[in-house]
Amino acid sequence: MPEEITPKIFNRLTELASLEVTEEEAEYLRQELNHQLASVRDLQSVPLEEETPITLHGVPYPPEISSPLRADLPRAYSDPDKILAQAPESEERYIIVPEIPHTDLD
Repeated sequence: MPEEITPKIFNRLTELASLEVTEEEAEYLRQELNHQLASVRDLQSVPLEEETPITLHGVPYPPEISSPLRADLPRAYSDPDKILAQAPESEERYIIVPEIPHTDLD
C-alpha cells in the first residue's frame, strides 16, 4: 500500500465512485484520508500477542452474561400500504426503482 493517497490516486477513486468534488473539496478529503491512514499505521504498530483474536474489541461478552440470540423469524408488517405510500412509484403493490445503467469497469 502506498504511504499516502496522492492526488492521482484520489482522482481515480473519485472517478470510480462517480463523485463530483471541487479542487478544494478534493484536497481537503485527500488530506483527511491520509490522516486516517496515518492513524491506522499507528494502530498497527501496537504490539499484540499472537493469540489475540482479530475480533477482540476490549469488551468481554462471555456466554454467561450475553443475551440469548433472538429467533430470526419472518413477520408480516401490519401496514404495508404505509410503506408503499412512501415510495416515489409503485405498481401492483411493488416498488418501482429506476433502472441503473450497466457499465463495464476497465
